[in-house]
Amino acid sequence: MSTNASAQVAALADKISSMRFAMFTTVDEHGHLISHPMTNQETDDQGGLWFYTSIHTPLWQNIAVQPEVNVSFAQPDDSLYVSISGTAERVVDRERIRALWNPMVQAWFPHGPEDEHVVLVRVAPHSAEYWDSNDSKMVRLFQMAKAAMTGTTPDVDPGEHGMIKLQESVPPVR
Repeated sequence: MSTNASAQVAALADKISSMRFAMFTTVDEHGHLISHPMTNQETDDQGGLWFYTSIHTPLWQNIAVQPEVNVSFAQPDDSLYVSISGTAERVVDRERIRALWNPMVQAWFPHGPEDEHVVLVRVAPHSAEYWDSNDSKMVRLFQMAKAAMTGTTPDVDPGEHGMIKLQESVPPVR
């Protein structure tokens, strides 16, 4: 991995490190977008995001047919939002499942890491877009309330907005 790619992965990992929960969006058999709340277990050295699921979930079935997905993270209290597009891969690897196992996963899968229905999904990101406000929550709330009362636009710092490119564009699956 090049130095620039490593820096991009580090930037992505830094943005989402405090946000474990995400909305994981897939495309179903009718072409509809379907989102599921998921917990990011790890961001690996290549920027891959790891999630547990079951082979009986629509998410598992959807990515078999259409692996292009979106994973969105939000931390509203800090006005930090990250949207990641990438390709999902279905992973059935008991060693990796055991390595990432933790008490929170045990709550969802009480039969443990050897349960044949427990599997992993790894999302290899193509790019990430983020919005990160510099103003405090109180400043933003005050400015929005003031704008609502005066009929003006809120005077808040829009913060940082950027793109993190992790791969070259991938042609759409047809």
